[in-house]
Amino acid sequence: MEQKLNYLRKYNRTINLIPLDEIDNIDFNLLPNDWHRLFKEKDIKNRINMLLGIWEKYLGVELSKTILYLFDHLENIELIEIMGQYFILYTIKDSKGEIAYYQGGNPNGKFNNEKLEKAWDKISGSVRKFYENVHNGFYDYTSKSMGLVQLESVTYLDDYEWGIIEELQEPLQINLKTSFGFFTNGMGTYIAVDYENCNNDNAVLWSAKRQPRYNINFWNHIDEWIVIGLEQ
Repeated sequence: MEQKLNYLRKYNRTINLIPLDEIDNIDFNLLPNDWHRLFKEKDIKNRINMLLGIWEKYLGVELSKTILYLFDHLENIELIEIMGQYFILYTIKDSKGEIAYYQGGNPNGKFNNEKLEKAWDKISGSVRKFYENVHNGFYDYTSKSMGLVQLESVTYLDDYEWGIIEELQEPLQINLKTSFGFFTNGMGTYIAVDYENCNNDNAVLWSAKRQPRYNINFWNHIDEWIVIGLEQ
């Protein structure tokens, strides 16, 4: 445990692992009821099944590949605290036997994104369902990428100057003022939602360097990319 914590603190010095017998000391309202129930479960396999059951309940179709991968490779889940915020730490062993740590945010946590909060009711219902019921972000612990970022880190596209716009081969087909990037690969590429055109989980693959790809399915691409990240 000490070796693991030392590794985790290379990337965030403030991380604390919360022992199961201390979870009852946390203000009950700070965590989802489902989290209280699953961390009372002593058997790790049952605990994992309970957590992935939440994924299946809300996005079993949209994230089917990710959920299947986690059923096959998830070794442990633990409650962690970082700067007063609570997360679930996923310990995942890939097909080569290497360990990756992923971080799932607390859906009871604060929004901390004023621009997105004002537009939240216009965002696709399935996206809101993930953030409000499963996790406020799910991403690689070390890089903070290859996943759905926390709400506070969702990119408002109109906040940035995009040089790629001057190089577009066809007219821009999204409104940057109504577009938010929920997924990042950590290298300047996003899966973004323009809430003026997000019916049927319509999204755009937006990059600082490459031509955008319009009218992609939000969840199909995220499901694929999360699994790719887990196997890297």
